[in-house]
Amino acid sequence: MSHPPSSTPVPSSPDAPPERRRLRAGPLSVEFMQGDLRYVRWGDREVLRRIYAAVRDRDWGTVPGEITELAVEDSGDGFRIGYTSAHRRDDIHFVWRAGIVGTADGVIRFSFEGEARSTFLGNRIGLCVLHPIRECAGAVCRARYTNGTEKTLAFPTLIAPEQPVKWMHDLAGLAHEVDPGIRAELEFAGDTFETEDQRNWIDASFKTYCTPLRMPFPMEIQVGTRIRQEVRLRWIGPLSGGPSSVAPVGRELPTVQVRFLGGTPSRLPALGLCASSDSRVPDERSLARLQALNLAHLRVDVRASDAATSVQLTEQSSDALVAGWRIELALHLDDLSGWASVDAYLESLASHLRSVGTPLARILVFGLGGGHNTSIEALRVAREHLGDLGVPIGSGTNADLYQLNLDRPPGDGDFIGWSMNPQVHAFDTASLAETPEAAGHQLASVRSYYPGRALVVSPITLKPRFNPNATGLLQPVPAGELPAKVDPRQRSLFAAAWTLAMLQAVAEGGAQSVTFFETLGWCGVMENESGSPLPERFPSVAGEVFPLYHVLADVGEFRGGEVIPTATSEPLALVALLLEIGGKRRLLLANLSGETRSVSLTGFDGIRRYRLLDNGSVERARNSPSDFRARTGSFQGQELTLPSHATVTLDFDET
Repeated sequence: MSHPPSSTPVPSSPDAPPERRRLRAGPLSVEFMQGDLRYVRWGDREVLRRIYAAVRDRDWGTVPGEITELAVEDSGDGFRIGYTSAHRRDDIHFVWRAGIVGTADGVIRFSFEGEARSTFLGNRIGLCVLHPIRECAGAVCRARYTNGTEKTLAFPTLIAPEQPVKWMHDLAGLAHEVDPGIRAELEFAGDTFETEDQRNWIDASFKTYCTPLRMPFPMEIQVGTRIRQEVRLRWIGPLSGGPSSVAPVGRELPTVQVRFLGGTPSRLPALGLCASSDSRVPDERSLARLQALNLAHLRVDVRASDAATSVQLTEQSSDALVAGWRIELALHLDDLSGWASVDAYLESLASHLRSVGTPLARILVFGLGGGHNTSIEALRVAREHLGDLGVPIGSGTNADLYQLNLDRPPGDGDFIGWSMNPQVHAFDTASLAETPEAAGHQLASVRSYYPGRALVVSPITLKPRFNPNATGLLQPVPAGELPAKVDPRQRSLFAAAWTLAMLQAVAEGGAQSVTFFETLGWCGVMENESGSPLPERFPSVAGEVFPLYHVLADVGEFRGGEVIPTATSEPLALVALLLEIGGKRRLLLANLSGETRSVSLTGFDGIRRYRLLDNGSVERARNSPSDFRARTGSFQGQELTLPSHATVTLDFDET
């Protein structure tokens, strides 16, 4: 089980790429980034996604570490790394030493030796291994158990509802086939390991971790407690060669190929935003900018226990009518304080909706015994009292797919809804860039769980909106600190690139409707007219438009259109979204990586104009959005260079 953090470490500069060093262990290439081993590859075939260590608090929040005494030795076909990592937050103080070795025979060892410098409550301390879903979903693997037995299994194709994955527990080793006759064998020491399907939280990996879920948690870690663990990867295969589209270590990165696939297009989902969680009402200029997005709906959350939400609903309904949006009503029935019954509340709500003339798109229902999910009773009473409003009423969860899998809501609603965010387990930009691929897996899995039902993703946010699994009381936000749901990267170029990648994933995955972010504020598409309350932590200025606004605006211009399939040679580095409506075509590209990449286009004839969103244009995009959007350049040829985290909009001749 994995849970949202109570706070998230982020880079000091939101657009700063992480430092990385490319190394080799014989036939295997690997990247060393911020203390972790990432992207262990044989040629261009990914073998492991990541090997790292985590220290988690009582609420499953990751406590970031400060690395010191870092030493890296690189012999060309091998390496040796050592460092110390200190983790301190509140009453937690834990320090560990890393020893990482790669040798020419394709062996990689990652050792962890730590000590608790204080007594604290924590969950899961130690090493984790991530297995990439592109290569491993559905792949045959061999489990070796702590009792000495072995079993041939397969990583799940659809997202596994049970955690850990069936039969993948009490592991002493785990091997999978990389190519016919070629295996990657893992050995675990120092604890008992098991594997979970992290696609439940849009992590693009399966995770093998230590300290089994069956153990009680949170666990008291006594001062002086020492923890020693080791993960060993052994390569069973040729010591040279392999699929080779990836440049050798230290060489220039290869050109990313983007190809037009054609085939059956998918419908562009209806796009929307959430109402601002700080209850700010847009001023005239902000409302005009929101209207220019050409979106379909606005999500408004209404709680039976909070009378103020009815006032907010009235205000948001008025703004929605001006913007040409409908209301996606998220109805929470888990607390009926002040009401005689749920029937009395729903009758009052229905009367209010009719009198105000609320333009509804759909109604999501949560609670009445379902917690964050929809119970059978909640769906029944909502249909009884709100069914005559003539809009779809759906079931699902207000949390992640994991909560939907824990307790499946009724499948007879008009649609199934759930939310997504990329920061339940990891917080660095490289990890966030991996998550859109898993969003597509979620849509395929939910379609299998609920065949024939429309799929509604609401909302997609950059950080968790709340912690559905906290074991302690919600603590107030310390003075000078950002709320847990706020990430300064909301206003970054990376967030714009990630938004495009998520749009591509959910559109090609067949979502009917998708809701992103909020309208105004820290979690929105633009800053309030009053500016940032903490400019030293979230350095936006009053009225600023965030770069991701322009991605939504570019896609909003194709509302009701179609998405045409494309392919990129490096999906972790570059994403492509091709849109079409009424003879008009637009190709959007985003560089998810922290490095400048050369791009080659194949099959995209007729591109004439472009607009680049990068470090050179981002200030204009933020402060003069209309001017930025009006400036385009001529485009010729099929080659371009895309800086780190940049997004480019390419428009074709109209037919």
